[in-house]
Amino acid sequence: MQEFYDITVAGVKRSLPIVPISDTLSIAGFVMFGDTEVVEPCARALAERLPKDVEVLVTAEAKSIPLIYEMARQMKMPRYVIARKSVKGYMKNPNVTTVNSITNMGREQILVVDEHDAEFIKGKKVAVVDDVISTGSSLAAIEKLVEQAGGEIVARAAVLAEGDAADRKDIIFLEKIPLFFHEKKD
Repeated sequence: MQEFYDITVAGVKRSLPIVPISDTLSIAGFVMFGDTEVVEPCARALAERLPKDVEVLVTAEAKSIPLIYEMARQMKMPRYVIARKSVKGYMKNPNVTTVNSITNMGREQILVVDEHDAEFIKGKKVAVVDDVISTGSSLAAIEKLVEQAGGEIVARAAVLAEGDAADRKDIIFLEKIPLFFHEKKD
């Protein structure tokens, strides 16, 4: 099996390591942390593709934080919302949902939006943003939190659409990447 998957996204070339996440499935590991050469052009490109009426950007902790920060900055938004992966002591009346994403390797986790963020989302047009959309489970969990808060989802966006997600008509993405299926090793 190949070791890297080469991609150009928003004009930037990268070789993504192919990493196993199960006995029969590997993914191209796309990590934006620390890669300003990727974050800035991807944020610009995604922000340009969003509907003009978006008022709030929401993402899940953690890999998409640099992306959503830069998108909010470029869109001149004073604030964005991060669905956290645990309830924090400072949170009042947290809204909690569960998610089992492809990168969690079968482990369920929670996503949390507190009362302060929920109030900020209420009545606003929201774009849910992620670095990679694959199964859509993280996206669905964030959408549930936005809907519980009273926000209206007007866009779903990601830098990359993985596997079948690239066939979805309801998401905005910059590039597609494959899933890598292989025989189980004995």
